[in-house]
Amino acid sequence: MSSSTSVKMVKFNNGQQYPILGLGTWQTTPELKESEQTEIYDAVKSAIDIGYRHFDCAAFYNNENSIGKAIAEKIKEGVIKREELYITSKLWNNNHKPQDVEVTLKNSLKLLGLDYLDLYLIHWPVATTEHPIAKDSEGRFIGTDDSYLDTWKAMEQCVLSGLTKSIGISNFNIKQTKEILEIATIKPVVNQVENHPYLTQNKLKEVCESNGILLTAYGPLGSPYRGANSEGLVLLDEPIIKKIADKYEKTNAQVLIRFQVQRGVIVIPKSSNPERQKENFDVWDFEISKEEIDLLESLNKNLRYVLFKTVS
Repeated sequence: MSSSTSVKMVKFNNGQQYPILGLGTWQTTPELKESEQTEIYDAVKSAIDIGYRHFDCAAFYNNENSIGKAIAEKIKEGVIKREELYITSKLWNNNHKPQDVEVTLKNSLKLLGLDYLDLYLIHWPVATTEHPIAKDSEGRFIGTDDSYLDTWKAMEQCVLSGLTKSIGISNFNIKQTKEILEIATIKPVVNQVENHPYLTQNKLKEVCESNGILLTAYGPLGSPYRGANSEGLVLLDEPIIKKIADKYEKTNAQVLIRFQVQRGVIVIPKSSNPERQKENFDVWDFEISKEEIDLLESLNKNLRYVLFKTVS
């Protein structure tokens, strides 16, 4: 079994420590088949055995019950203790009304079998109608006038009531992040966004870090499970990445994960394959040069694999 003690920790603006590397648990559809629930259950168990302690969850992923069962089993086996885990969840867009925030968080806790979260995020800076995936004829989520500023104040109450240690945001741009900072009594500790060499988000990173907010990178491998984006570009096929990987006798994925670690960005690659999980976790015995970091950042195309469209 790999030791989790080798994982680099970052410090949030409230003093809380968090592993810089975690496991993403997003699935391809919100309506999961039984086989997919079994897959995430097995994935979390194998990840814990490998040494992962940070798990990135969300109500919208519709698999928190399976994740909770896997965690409970590993705690029962004596492999881990609750206090050794770092569990993130997220508030979906249809629960932005202030009165819904605590109720929704408590529901995630119930599904996960936990007494508290380590981190709770607003999943998107957009409020939508009650049905979680209601869309119009053009495939756009149907929005409402609920303000994420009001949502944030309710998030703060969840910290004060002990339901979560920290709170943060996800998919917020620079303007939206600054708006939160203007009204926050408790600052966000992270902003979780799509982040990889094709979408480095350096301006957002600079603004966040100058205000004590760390970036978390989802889709760090270019979201290969979504296939190529509309421009037909697959990040893992990028020759520059392969050249760096060959130099260090590592995989392209390991280079992309190490890239984020060295930038001080929390990174949450997703995999349900134990061998791939081990590979993604084995990024502590090499270091990319500054020149190579710059070269990887020069690949930036402001290219997104994850698109979210709304209509108010």
